[in-house]
Amino acid sequence: MTSWTGYAGGSKKGNPPDTACYHNALFRNDYGKLGHGEVVQMQIPSKNYKQFAEVYAGLFDKNGDRPDKGDRGPEYRHLVGIPGGVKSPLFKDLEEVLSKRGISVLTGKGDDGDNLGKKSVWVMDLAEFPFYRAEAYHQYHDGFFPGEDYPKSYN
Repeated sequence: MTSWTGYAGGSKKGNPPDTACYHNALFRNDYGKLGHGEVVQMQIPSKNYKQFAEVYAGLFDKNGDRPDKGDRGPEYRHLVGIPGGVKSPLFKDLEEVLSKRGISVLTGKGDDGDNLGKKSVWVMDLAEFPFYRAEAYHQYHDGFFPGEDYPKSYN
């Protein structure tokens, strides 16, 4: 499996329209200004989607939130993109797994707000809200604080 970091969930288009970028001095195609959140794109076979949902649910803390409370704002909201969104057959598995943890699943409309403290996940239709791959330097880097070095196997 290959995964990429990137941006998704916004309703506005960049210029050119198929781009989004991290915050930058020119404020050009800034993913936050376009309404996107930070995401990871993965190709998951349908037969393994429930297993993915279990792993994803395990990333939430006991209160149904992301563990890093320092990341605040819509750019850090919980969101999952699925082909077909809430109408996808995969949605049922995601909803079932998250609801067992008390986490509600909401239909993403684009430019959705942060859901820190709200025990919820936005579900987006990938056809309407596509993925934009992040810059190369965002693909592999350690954490930003001392001691947040990832193992050699990651890098």
